[in-house]
Amino acid sequence: MTTASTTPSTTPTTPKVAWVGLGKLGLPMAARITQSGTPVQGFDLSAQRLALAAEIGVTPHQTLAEAVAGCDLVFVSIPDDRALISLCLESGELIRHMMPGSTLIETSTVSVEASARVAESAQAHGVVYLRSPVSGNPVAAEAGTLSAMVSGPREALETAKPVFAAFTKAQYWLGDEEQARVAKLAINLMIAVSAGMMSEALTLARKGNIEWDAMLALISDSAVGSPMVKYKVPPLLARDFTSTFSAAQMAKDLDLILDCAHGTGVSTPLAAQMREAYTALIATGHGNDDYIATVHHTERLSGLGEPSPVTQGGHTHA
Repeated sequence: MTTASTTPSTTPTTPKVAWVGLGKLGLPMAARITQSGTPVQGFDLSAQRLALAAEIGVTPHQTLAEAVAGCDLVFVSIPDDRALISLCLESGELIRHMMPGSTLIETSTVSVEASARVAESAQAHGVVYLRSPVSGNPVAAEAGTLSAMVSGPREALETAKPVFAAFTKAQYWLGDEEQARVAKLAINLMIAVSAGMMSEALTLARKGNIEWDAMLALISDSAVGSPMVKYKVPPLLARDFTSTFSAAQMAKDLDLILDCAHGTGVSTPLAAQMREAYTALIATGHGNDDYIATVHHTERLSGLGEPSPVTQGGHTHA
């Protein structure tokens, strides 16, 4: 059963919160919690990220053990499976440092297999585990409008809701086990394919002598103008491929998607096609560009270079 909640419950005391991993999404999520009035203890391997955290009210700690000491809720935001296993089970020993009865809330995009290993260790140490990947971008994180896909003990989610409400607009409880991991991969599959569709549509329009800015305005205002599409129209208009989520990161997620699909017997030809596109994109030097840079790949295959500079207001709305 899937349940979405938008109304935070109340608790008699303020939980003690730690945030581990203060990257592009982790830092604004932690900042939202501090802005809501709940203190946050922070840890990151980067001294620069810790300094940024201190500037926005997160209390920085130099060691993981100090950061999570006595915390009721420990949030984690990290890049991938390897980082998760290293942090929680190996050199970081996060779970060992957490107090029994506390809750580990992991917000990243990782595999079902890695998450299940963390779940097993958490149970052995008396730590509650919520798989809570989020959907959205850094702008949504700053605005507190991310969506959280959550699986694990439902009562733990109910307890943590007031803190979740600081950085999410809704929390979707999906089941007791790894359902949230699968849901996040499914959402990212749609995002990857959407990026490919936008790239092909824009390239087709250019070949048909439609101005770049005119087609972007049309896409944004059409039936396919989803929040993701609207978010990407301004940087595409400027041909600004500064990464909010890189092509290399999307390739990593597509590997997770394909592995998950293979393991469950699901046919995903679109995911396979997009993985090939990102492989080519990375090979041509665009791995650190935003994932929407797939347009470079499609244009190159179509014999196109950069479009002519756009003139703002130079198109006509019908």
